[in-house]
Amino acid sequence: MPRKLLKKYMPDPHWVRNHQHLRWMGRYIQNPNLWHLSHRSVSLAFLVGIFCAFLPMPFQMVLAAVIAVLVGSNLPVSIGLVWISNPITMPAMLYFCYRIGLAILGSDPETPRMAWTLDSIYGNFQHIWQPLLLGSVLCGIVAGILGFIAVRIVWLIQVRRNWIKRGKARALRRKQIDDGRSD
Repeated sequence: MPRKLLKKYMPDPHWVRNHQHLRWMGRYIQNPNLWHLSHRSVSLAFLVGIFCAFLPMPFQMVLAAVIAVLVGSNLPVSIGLVWISNPITMPAMLYFCYRIGLAILGSDPETPRMAWTLDSIYGNFQHIWQPLLLGSVLCGIVAGILGFIAVRIVWLIQVRRNWIKRGKARALRRKQIDDGRSD
């Protein structure tokens, strides 16, 4: 994984640890693993951040931060990935999750004509909350696991490419040294 690229956009850990609104987290935010960029911490961050992005709830970033602290994933990456579900993408994501939940429950969507009153919104919510929640949790788990696996694979490929590049550079230097000796 391009560690330099991730480090470029990550906040300074000292600034975050000393931020007045985050002091309530105390010793939990002091964990250096929350800021370390390794294949383990970043892949776990993808799992946590993508899972939380699919949850139909407010304050997803807070939940992602709490889970990141509990499992020891990279905190900034976990929080940043929650923004997959932003005001532009959220309606499509929620509708997709709702349809997945309906398919799993085997329900037929009974959608009466909706009037935009408080009573009708509450009544419609009573019909959609179960398939929406089930679909959201399931899609979050699947997408999070896929993100976890994808980061592991990309990280492994990048590490192997770097090993090969360094090996070729060492071989070239040895050849240059050997050529210099034979002259």
